[in-house]
Amino acid sequence: MLKADVVIIGGGPAGLTAAREIGERGGSVIVIDDHPKPGGKLLGQLHEEPVGRKWWKGYEQAEQLVQRALAVNVTILSGKQVWALEKGWNVFVSDVHQQHSKGFVIEAEAVLLATGAVEKPVPIPGWTLPGVMSVGAAQVLTNVYRIKPGQKAAIAGIDILSLSIARAMKLAGVDVIGVFMLPKNEFTKEASVPDQLMDSFKSFTSHAPSPLLRMGGRLLKTENGRKLASFLYPPWGFKVWGIPIHFRRSLIGIEGKNEAEQAVLTKIDSKGNAVGLPYKESVDVVCISGGLSPLYELAVNTGCSFARLDGLSGVVPLHDETMETNVAGLFVAGNITGIEGAKVAMAQGVVAGKTICRKAGIRRVQNQEITEAIEWVKRARREADIQFHPSISEARDELQKLWQEAVLNA
Repeated sequence: MLKADVVIIGGGPAGLTAAREIGERGGSVIVIDDHPKPGGKLLGQLHEEPVGRKWWKGYEQAEQLVQRALAVNVTILSGKQVWALEKGWNVFVSDVHQQHSKGFVIEAEAVLLATGAVEKPVPIPGWTLPGVMSVGAAQVLTNVYRIKPGQKAAIAGIDILSLSIARAMKLAGVDVIGVFMLPKNEFTKEASVPDQLMDSFKSFTSHAPSPLLRMGGRLLKTENGRKLASFLYPPWGFKVWGIPIHFRRSLIGIEGKNEAEQAVLTKIDSKGNAVGLPYKESVDVVCISGGLSPLYELAVNTGCSFARLDGLSGVVPLHDETMETNVAGLFVAGNITGIEGAKVAMAQGVVAGKTICRKAGIRRVQNQEITEAIEWVKRARREADIQFHPSISEARDELQKLWQEAVLNA
């Protein structure tokens, strides 16, 4: 049995930042990650930031975080999976690759869940064919393993993730014929309705290389402006980075004998309803983007409370601004607390690390240090280049109200 002051589950931006924060103060930390390399989703991130048009290279950021953590004697266990938590804390670990290995248990004073997010599946007729994958899978192939997912691609689902990955694939030499609306069904909701999707589209028009599109983003800041933009949006789409973005066409199916060979498309109205007859385009890969939701399953058997808030993209463990849950010794940081960008996750990691040190008595941490770190999180959120939900700030405020109510009723 291993022992540590803190076990951090998840070696992404939040987990690695928290590990460094604790390690610098002399705490013993074990980071557990189920991927071959630590870094989490940072390893697949590649985009051009609007300010200064500099490139954000996630793999470089990940390497810096890993090296800074290792420099303060943090232990990183890659290729390992936590399958259970027992308050006290006992962390039960198995090997991802060696299925018959015995596994082991780690004793810890505190646990930080930095498990990140999972993609939401969206069923589309033909989605089980080889050549059909989530945009996250395409991101890993393209940006992590440097493998083209295919030669000619169509993407279903318009969001910041699908646009970013569409550009990465195009830079890799893939012919991306377009990014299309999801089909209208019980699983897609507003993501299949152009009028409603325009509300979230406003948060990433600043990334558009076209001055016309960036200026058009101002229209999307009001309800009437969004309706006008939806009405005026050309049926043939707008090109961003040379990739057509279609708010007036939906990908409703995939066809092929033994693999994806054709994307079935249709024109739609502003409410997402099909207009006219479907048509087909030849492709060899189709990527589906249904969005992300917090990966909270490990927290379920700990007894902590949960909240479901649309602005946080799903169910999250109830926690306060110091990243502590209502279970003693259990903390959270990163996308398990709501879907946001890597910079916010790293800022949350700093808060969690400082809070854990104070609670576990690793080294004295002043209240002012934690207050300043919390303000850094808020600033990172305000200045974020990418927002996954337009109501993220409102949802954070609502989460704190729920926390205060829970504390009063405890």
